[in-house]
Amino acid sequence: MAKVELNGIRKVYKGDVVAIGNANVTVEDKEFVVLVGPSGCGKSTLLRMIAGLEEITGGDLLIDGARVNDISPKDRNIAMVFQNYALYPHMTVFDNMAFGLKLRKFPKKEIKRRVEETSEILGLHEFLHRRPKEMSGGQRQRVAIGRAIVRQPKVFLFDEPLSNLDAKLRVQMRMEIKRLHKSLQATMIYVTHDQIEAMTLGDKIVVLKDGAVQQIDSPMNLYNNPANRFVAGFIGSPAMNFINGRIAEGQELQFVAEGIQFGIPGELGLREKLRPFAGKEVIFGFRPEYMYDKKQEREKQLSVDLNIVIDTIEMIGSESFNYFYFQGNPERSFCFRGSSEHRYESGQEVKVGVDVKRLLFFDRATEHRI
Repeated sequence: MAKVELNGIRKVYKGDVVAIGNANVTVEDKEFVVLVGPSGCGKSTLLRMIAGLEEITGGDLLIDGARVNDISPKDRNIAMVFQNYALYPHMTVFDNMAFGLKLRKFPKKEIKRRVEETSEILGLHEFLHRRPKEMSGGQRQRVAIGRAIVRQPKVFLFDEPLSNLDAKLRVQMRMEIKRLHKSLQATMIYVTHDQIEAMTLGDKIVVLKDGAVQQIDSPMNLYNNPANRFVAGFIGSPAMNFINGRIAEGQELQFVAEGIQFGIPGELGLREKLRPFAGKEVIFGFRPEYMYDKKQEREKQLSVDLNIVIDTIEMIGSESFNYFYFQGNPERSFCFRGSSEHRYESGQEVKVGVDVKRLLFFDRATEHRI
C-alpha cells in the first residue's frame, strides 16, 4: 500500500473561485482517513485531485514519495468507489468485477482467482452470475467495492459510497467497510458529509469548511478538543450548544449573557485561560450529553449550574432530547440529552448542571478555542 501526502494543494476554477486553498494532509500507509464537511466544502474536489480526475492548480501530491501531479489517473494505481455504483447493467457481477483486469490484459486464470477471492471476502460468491438489477442496493455497493479490491491498488478512494442506502443498510455497510480495511490493511481515503459516518470509520478525520482544512485529528480528539467553533458544532449529535456572552471581572471572573450568569471555575486552568478576555466577547459551548438534572442524585460531579425552562421534548426510545431556553429569553432554543425515564413538561423550570471538565470557550472575534 502507500503513503499519500498533500503539500499546499490548491484548486482554483475560472473566475478566481477557490475550491481548495493550501491543503496540507498526510495519509500514512494503511491508514483510514475520512474527509468530512458540509456540502460545498471541497472534500470531493480534494478526493478527485488525488484520483487525477481534477487538475491540481498548485502544490504537490505525493504517493509513496513520488510526485504524481502530472501522472494520468490510470497510472496512479488508485481505485475509486463512487456514490452511484457505476456498474454495467448488462454484465454479471463476475464480469463487472473483472472488467478492469481484462482491460489491463491480466491472464484469465489470475482474473478468476482474484474475483473469487474478493467475492468470498464480500459475501458475493453466490451472486457472481447475477446482474446488478437482480441485487439490492447494499449488494450492488459491495460489487463496486469488489471491483476496486481486485485491482489491488495502492490507495482506495471512496466518494460518499453509502449516501444512496437506507439508514439500516448504511450502518451495516459501515461495519463491512471497517472490517474490510482491517483485513486488507489498505490505505483508504473516504469522503462523507455525515459526521457519524466519519467518527465510526476513520482512524483520522480531516474537517473541511469553505475549501480550508479546519482540523486534522483522531475522532475522539475532534470531539473532546475541537480547534474552533465550527469543528465543535459540526462534530457531535445533537450539535453543541453555543451562547454568545462576555467575560466580566469583579470579585470573581464571570461569564455573562442574556438570562445566564455564572462564575468561571478554577478547574483545568479555566480562569487563567479566560482572564486575558476580561471585558471581551466570547462564546460559551457545552454539549447536550454533558448536562444533567441536578435532582438526579446519581450525578454527583463538579458543575456549572444553570436554570432553564423546558420548551419541547423529543422521545427517542431510551433517551430524550429536551429543548430549553433561559428565563426571559425564549427566542433561542438549546438542547440537553437525558434518559427517557425522566419526563419533563413544556414550561417546566429545571436546574441543570454542566460538567466543569467539559466547558468550552471560544474567542468571539476569531472563533478559535480559548
